[in-house]
Amino acid sequence: MATKTAPPGTRVTNRRVLLGSLSGSAIEWFDFFLYATAAALIFDKQFFPTDDPALSLMLSYVTLSLTFFIRPFGGIVFSHIGDRIGRKKTLVITLSLMGGATVAIGLLPTFEQVGVLAPILLLLCRVIQGLAIGGEWGGALLLAYEYAPKHRRGFFGSVPQTGITIGMLLSTIAFALVSMLPVDAFDSWGWRIPFIASIVLVFVGLWIRKGLAETPAFQEAKDSGNVAKLPIAETLRDHWRSVLVAIGAKVVETAPFYIFATFVVSYATGTLDFERSTVLNSVSAGAFVSTIAILLMGSLSDRFGRRRVFLAGAVLIGLFAAPFFLLLDLGMDWAVYAAVIIGLGIVWPPVTATLGTLMSEIFSTRVRYTGITLGYQIGAALAGGTAPLLATWLLVTFGGSWVPIAIYLIAVAIISIVAVTLSPRATRREAQLLAARGLDDGSLVAAQPRERAAAEGRDKA
Repeated sequence: MATKTAPPGTRVTNRRVLLGSLSGSAIEWFDFFLYATAAALIFDKQFFPTDDPALSLMLSYVTLSLTFFIRPFGGIVFSHIGDRIGRKKTLVITLSLMGGATVAIGLLPTFEQVGVLAPILLLLCRVIQGLAIGGEWGGALLLAYEYAPKHRRGFFGSVPQTGITIGMLLSTIAFALVSMLPVDAFDSWGWRIPFIASIVLVFVGLWIRKGLAETPAFQEAKDSGNVAKLPIAETLRDHWRSVLVAIGAKVVETAPFYIFATFVVSYATGTLDFERSTVLNSVSAGAFVSTIAILLMGSLSDRFGRRRVFLAGAVLIGLFAAPFFLLLDLGMDWAVYAAVIIGLGIVWPPVTATLGTLMSEIFSTRVRYTGITLGYQIGAALAGGTAPLLATWLLVTFGGSWVPIAIYLIAVAIISIVAVTLSPRATRREAQLLAARGLDDGSLVAAQPRERAAAEGRDKA
């Protein structure tokens, strides 16, 4: 039986929904970025020691990128549950799995202690994390989006996106604090503290979500029997164009993020010889600025449209690709802060703030969880976790030159610009197919005629 809540649309309900969506998202990404930071700082030495430091670092990044290829499978499993049974139950499962795997990482023996078993166990925990995060994002987003008033969907959809930067902020602060320990203490046990302590946040997140009911959109679909029997099959049959659009949109949101926030740690501390604390603090500052900017961009998308805000961000990312590295190469502490804050806090937020809402509006309610999850996770697999690994490989292959990495960032920006520009055409075609099959529920916002969308916008204003 669903947990009772205030009627949809009230301020109390909206606050609880946004808190429930944000808390779980932030905790999941906190756990996720703990691993990303540790992969750049400690796992190469603790789990993948070799005679070549660059090879050890690349092996560490392989475990980071491998999980991105696991995430689509987790997305398929949990989005099926989300589209068949409900958003809320899925979120409880994913948060529990993520928390358990994270704590386990903090308790693992190292390569020095148990040999090759250590990286195998690390990979196993990482796979579980990948499965969990694969299903978490879509549920957290839809919890906010499907409760949102129509004229505030952009803002509501941006709130769970701030969980990414809040989680990263918390993880970098946690590592900055334990990095203050003596080097020997940090290497032996200090790095484990944030992983083990994350269990507290998991319990808090589960407690917050306990008081939420199912989303109104899904409950309405369930009550009317408009629930897909096999969401993945229906998505690939009727919404494959929108899935491709979502994948294309995702690449410019994920690749630059992992360059600005993860690769920069190893590049600045290794190649450029900056202090670890300086780089971690700059990432924390960038995450803080980004959190505020994401909410602002979400609100602006309600006024000016998702696509306009998204495309503006994609263009800015392409333009900032080279200046990002030019700032880092100045070798000054202030330049590191400037590069990361501009990249992470200014040019990236317009893209990530609107991505979730933009994706949600191109899929019907009956397959929305599956559609956005497929697009998001496949896009992440292609350009997310692979970004630090690819950037490291390019750096080594081209003799330390960052130019190929900048070209890579420009390329993903172009891909996303093309995909999002084509999104209305793709979605209108699929709306026609759904209508012909009697499955159209009117939820394909991007497929609405321009005149109708404009009229609705004036009414909302």
